[in-house]
Amino acid sequence: QQPLVESGGGLVQPGGPLRLSCAASGFRLDYFAIGWFRQAPGKEREWVSCIDGGAGDTYYADSVKGRFTISRDNAEKTAYLQMNNLEPEDTGVYYCAADRWGEMTRKIADYEHWGQGTQVTVFS
Repeated sequence: QQPLVESGGGLVQPGGPLRLSCAASGFRLDYFAIGWFRQAPGKEREWVSCIDGGAGDTYYADSVKGRFTISRDNAEKTAYLQMNNLEPEDTGVYYCAADRWGEMTRKIADYEHWGQGTQVTVFS
């Protein structure tokens, strides 16, 4: 059973919005740090954003700062990535991940749980 399940990806025109969801299965997200990553065709997976497991501090890659917003609802065991003003360069498979130590990190290896990914395609 996949520990995290992403949804909300799809096709969108430049400038449009999408909201990704990341639902936990089999465990609660409380105190976990949540990260969002993406991988474009032929490129390495890159960190996009993260939120810590405590106060809800957030951190963004420069390429998405001001356009993306990460959030979480512990009661619903779900994290979100609101993406506005999307650009063709945002195209890729988006993955969410959870780190039980609760501290924000950009390192892929720090995350224990991963989802299967959801495709986001921004086309003109």
